[in-house]
Amino acid sequence: MKVLVVEDDAETARYIARGLQELGHAVDMAVDGRDGLFHATEGGYDLLVVDRMLPLLDGLTLVKTLRATGNKTPVLFLTTLGGVDDRVEGLEAGGDDYLVKPFAFSELAARVHALGRRPPISEAPTVLRVADLEMDLVKRRVSRRGTTIELQPREFRLLEYLLRHAGEVVTRTMLLEQVWDFHFDPRTSVVETHISRLRQKIDRDFDPPLIHTVRGAGYSLRAPA
Repeated sequence: MKVLVVEDDAETARYIARGLQELGHAVDMAVDGRDGLFHATEGGYDLLVVDRMLPLLDGLTLVKTLRATGNKTPVLFLTTLGGVDDRVEGLEAGGDDYLVKPFAFSELAARVHALGRRPPISEAPTVLRVADLEMDLVKRRVSRRGTTIELQPREFRLLEYLLRHAGEVVTRTMLLEQVWDFHFDPRTSVVETHISRLRQKIDRDFDPPLIHTVRGAGYSLRAPA
């Protein structure tokens, strides 16, 4: 593969580049975020290895900028920031994997190999469908059998999550975290109440029902077998 290493620590950059070259990869290096962004935009790389803490332009901003232009080159972040929130931030910025310093080169090589095997990222869908239920994410419109269904913002977010996990069982905890951003149990019936409201709008006047309760587990939105 053709790999770009964006790392301001010269010793670390040489260490990574030498190891990847020994594995047969072609490697270019950039010493700051601006230089890295220029190379990543113009160089036609198969993989980017990006340090988070870079001069001139930090790694997160570099990757966010690339993603905003439609660049989908896989990114492996390197960082000394190993907290859960830091890893999540890196992945949400558009990173594909995250490796905390100090690291063994064998692990970096394995992650590079894994990212190189991934199929190209397809375009994210703008319309979600299950049976005759349809959600247009761009127009923020929901319909079933051609009939528009009006939803409140939280109901829309709840239905979107169910549609993205159609056929799967999603737990109450998953919904609290992903739909309400609660990372604790508020000990209220907020999930049950919103599921009930959603059923009234999605299933009451249509057949068959699509939202199902999985006793002792959670909920599932699925088409009839």
